[in-house]
Amino acid sequence: MTAQIIDGAAIAADIRSEVAARVAALKARGVTPGLAAILVGNDPGSISYVSMKAEDCAEVGMFSQTFHLPEETTQDDLFALVRELNADPRFHAILPQLPAPKQIDERAYVDTILPEKDADGLHPANLGRLLRGEMDHALPCTPHGVIELLRRTGNDPAGKHVVVVGRSTLVGRPLAVLLSNKAAGANATVTICHTGTPDIGRFTREADIVVMAAGRPNTLRADMVREGVIVIDVGTNRVDDATRERGWRLVGDVDYAAVRQVASWITKVPGGVGPMTRAMLLVNTVRAAEAAAPQA
Repeated sequence: MTAQIIDGAAIAADIRSEVAARVAALKARGVTPGLAAILVGNDPGSISYVSMKAEDCAEVGMFSQTFHLPEETTQDDLFALVRELNADPRFHAILPQLPAPKQIDERAYVDTILPEKDADGLHPANLGRLLRGEMDHALPCTPHGVIELLRRTGNDPAGKHVVVVGRSTLVGRPLAVLLSNKAAGANATVTICHTGTPDIGRFTREADIVVMAAGRPNTLRADMVREGVIVIDVGTNRVDDATRERGWRLVGDVDYAAVRQVASWITKVPGGVGPMTRAMLLVNTVRAAEAAAPQA
C-alpha cells in the first residue's frame, strides 16, 4: 500500500476561494474585512510568515496591515498598540505573531486582544467556549485546519480512534477538544500522547487516525502504525541538508517515506498542514467581520 497524499495547498486554495466570495458579499454591504498583524523583532521565519499572510489577504480582497516593531519594544508599548487596534474599526481581527521577544509575556499579550478580534482563536475566552462545545467563534487555526483536511478528503473522524501526539495549547489540546466535540466533522474517540508518554507506539498502533504535533523529526515510524492508518503531520522541523543551498530542509514529525508505505492517507511537510493554518486565519477574519457587520 502507498498512501494517497493529502494536498493541503490545494485544499487551502479552495478555502481561499470560499473566503473571497464571503469577502465580496461583505464589500457589497460596505464592509471590508481587515486583519492587523503585529510583528516584534526581526526573526526571518516570522517575517516570511507574516508576508505570506499579507499576500493571502490581498488574494481574497481583505485589507491587511503589518505593524513591525523593534526587538527592544517594551511590553507597555506593545500592549498600548494592541489596545489601539482593539478600538480601530478598520480591523476585525488581530494577529500577534509569536514567538515574541523574551521581555514580552506572551499569555498576557494574547489576553490583551479582544476575544472578538482574536485571529488565532487562542484567547482564553475563545478556548473556553471551544471547551463548552461552541463553534460559532474563532477556532485555533492549525487544529481547525486539521479538521478541514480530514473533512474535505472524506475521512470523517466520527466513531474513529484518533491519537494526537502533542499537548500544546496551540495544537494538541484544542485539536483533541475539536475532535471529541458532539458536532459534524468530529465525534471521535481521542487519546493524547506526548513526550512524557513512555511508549507512544502502544497507542498509535491502535489508531485509525494519527496526528503528529510533537516537534521532533521521525517520531512516528512505520512500525508504530497499523496498515491503512490516516496520518496528519503538523510538525515543522529544520534538519541539516548539505545538498540544499541554505544548508537545511523542513521535515515533519513522521518518517514520511516509510510510513507512506503503510498508511492510506498522509500529509507532506511542507505543503500539508501549513497552508491550512494560513487559510483558517482568513476564515477567522472574515467570520469576525461578518459578526461585526450591521445586520442587513
